[in-house]
Parts: sequence; C-alpha cells; structure tokens
Amino acid sequence: MNKNSKIGVFDSGLGGISVLYEIHKLMPNESIVYFGDSGNAPYGIKTKEEVVELSKRICDHLIEKEDVKAIVIACNTATSAAVDILRGQYNIPIIGMEPAIKPAITGTEGVIVVMATEMTLKEEKFNNLLYSFEEAHRIIKMPSPELVDVVENHMDDIEYIKKSISNYLDSISEHVEGIVLGCTHFIFLKDFIDEYYDHKVEIFDGNFGTASQLRNVLHTLELLSDETFEGEISIFNSRDSAFVEKSKNLYQYLRKREQDGHK
Repeated sequence: MNKNSKIGVFDSGLGGISVLYEIHKLMPNESIVYFGDSGNAPYGIKTKEEVVELSKRICDHLIEKEDVKAIVIACNTATSAAVDILRGQYNIPIIGMEPAIKPAITGTEGVIVVMATEMTLKEEKFNNLLYSFEEAHRIIKMPSPELVDVVENHMDDIEYIKKSISNYLDSISEHVEGIVLGCTHFIFLKDFIDEYYDHKVEIFDGNFGTASQLRNVLHTLELLSDETFEGEISIFNSRDSAFVEKSKNLYQYLRKREQDGHK
C-alpha cells in the first residue's frame, strides 16, 4: 500500500455510486475501485451477522486483489452493522456513512423525516444520535426498503418511481420541512422526492461529509495521491455485467444532473 494505491468503495448495490461520485469530485486525481453487491441486495432486510460477513468478504477482496489504501463503506446499513468490526480487523482506514441528522437539525426548525433501511433505523448508534435532538425537533423514522429495489431495478420507469415514493410519503400528515436520505440509493430519487414536496423541503444526505472525512484521514496519514492526472475509476458488481452498466449510467446521471445546475 502506498499513497498512489486505489481507494476502495463498496455498497450493497448501486447506491454507493453516489458516494463514488462525490469522492471523485473532491479528489479527482485519486484512483477508485467500486464494488456493488447487487447479487446480495438489499442488505437492509438481512441480519446484522449476514451483513458483517458480506462486508468482510468484500473488504478481503479489495485489500488482497486491489491493494487499496482505504475503504469507504458507501452504505448506511453496512456502516451501522459492521464498521466497528471492520476497523478492528483491518489495518487501513475504514470510512463509514452517517445519516445527515446534524445538518438537517441546524438547517430546519420543523418536522424531519429520516428515510433509511430498517437496520439503519434500529441501530443503537443512530438512535443515540436521534435521541440527542428529539427534544428540539419532531423526527419521523421511515423505513423505506422498497426504494432500494426501485433504484436497483426500476430507474427507467418514471411512473413507478413516483408511485413508490408516494406510497411512503402519503402516510405523513404533518408539515415536513426536511428529508434526510439515510441510504445512498435514495440520492438517485432526490429529484422525485423534491418534486413530491413541490420543491418546498430541504433534502440532506451524508455523501459530501463522507468524502470530506476520507480526504481528511488520507491527508493526516500522508496517503493523498501525488499523481497530477485524473485517477481511474473501476466498477465491479457481484450480480452481472448489466449491473456494471447500470452503475455507469447512474454515474453519468449524476454528472448530467450537476451540469444542469441541480444541487
């Protein structure tokens, strides 16, 4: 491992492509290898032990086959279940995700909805964070496992996407001021959620914070690449080549979205 080794990024499927995109924007000269585990998605309905075992298997592959200098768990569910165990097992930096509760709290004053998988919402670390803010804000936890499948398999069906989002958000009777996207898959549904609320809610995610934390850790350890050219991006998926293509298409979707001026 050296400063010009790759950064490893993995997720339960396609959602972590949104984290990969933020990392590449922030550190364009870093080479990154992405592993999406769509063959075992979704993680959110598995046991904690299953998620830990799947995460270990991927980390072993990234370290042994790709010689990565750091690993980003681009999955809130896997972070909740496995980050402490992985940090104890491997001698390279392991960066996890954290739902953007704090930015949502400081950025809004009313009701906040946290959309995530069931495992993320049940984890002790997440609930301790939630408890510290609940007196000042009304926070609604919304398990949204079906939306992971929407991103994995139905991104070409606009009406299906809108109906799936409505099936969740229609159940909220209160006036919502903020949405926290507590699953990296949901970044790809951001515009649809924004449209559902007629562009009147603030939407928060933890992707930029994760990319920034990675950069800070690599800087501290003197592991930032000193290459002057743009780093390579390699994408793999445990399911099949069609999901590699889906991953690349989602990456291009984010690039076009940014070029069109979306935040």
